[in-house]
Amino acid sequence: MHELGATVSAYDPEAVVTARRVHPELDFVETAADTLSGADLVLVLTEWTEFRELDATTVASLVSSPVVIDGRNCLDRDAWTAAGFTYRGMGR
Repeated sequence: MHELGATVSAYDPEAVVTARRVHPELDFVETAADTLSGADLVLVLTEWTEFRELDATTVASLVSSPVVIDGRNCLDRDAWTAAGFTYRGMGR
């Protein structure tokens, strides 16, 4: 997405050191809220408990556009759609 011109803000509570080394062109932030603030698209690409337990209503209040792609199918689809998100799960 970055190569296509998107501004990518990334957060990973466990792998940030490695991710920064592999993808220095991305903007790494310190918290999930930091990366969600003003986002046009939310990509969940890892199953860390912190991400599985995100409150969809709270996330909706942070993003610019309520669209989520659940790359691990770890989110509660019903909760996210009830919060107003367009939800896409990989392989669904």
